[in-house]
Amino acid sequence: MTTPKPKLAIIIGSIRPDRFGPTPAAWFAQEAERHEAFDVDLIDLAEYELPMELAGNDPDAELPDDVAKLGKRLSKADAFVLVTPVYNRSYSAVLKTAIDWFYGEWALRPISFISYGGITGGLTSIEHLRGVFPEFPAVTVKNFISLPDFWKLFDHDGKPVNSEGLRVPAVAVLDELVWWAPMLREARANRPYPGLDFALAADDKPSTLEPATV
Repeated sequence: MTTPKPKLAIIIGSIRPDRFGPTPAAWFAQEAERHEAFDVDLIDLAEYELPMELAGNDPDAELPDDVAKLGKRLSKADAFVLVTPVYNRSYSAVLKTAIDWFYGEWALRPISFISYGGITGGLTSIEHLRGVFPEFPAVTVKNFISLPDFWKLFDHDGKPVNSEGLRVPAVAVLDELVWWAPMLREARANRPYPGLDFALAADDKPSTLEPATV
């Protein structure tokens, strides 16, 4: 039986007007399709109304509709790439909210980043995100993509000015994610993680705050 490709979720982490995020996200989705190692799901947080106030500790409480819908998509992913702007030397509030609504959806998956900004390319947003994901626990991989002075790197049609140049870091990210993704998928299914106090999300099933029954 043929093993299905791992699923890569690419998440646009900005919802502000005139945002740039969809441009590198669409470009990277095309690169991922060209790479052929993943099934690709491009997720735009602007399509979801995520409450800033998080749920309490009742595992039976009904999730807000958009939280549940987003959770179903995230639970299917075997790897993530977060496309992040830099706001005041960090990442956006909507991306933080999207992260904090979920737990088992992120757990034991590899994660990389595409940041964009001015002279630094948004590197401080990645620096802060790397400090968050070990809590789940998730694996933030070594390779990432930084887009300094991003307005110079893509034309008015959203195409890279230097396609071959940008393909180099894109392939490095995808190669590293596809090394981790199948291994962690197998581990999630067959190897209980020590001390995990919540259920993992998988195959369209949301996580809960109840202890894992593994």
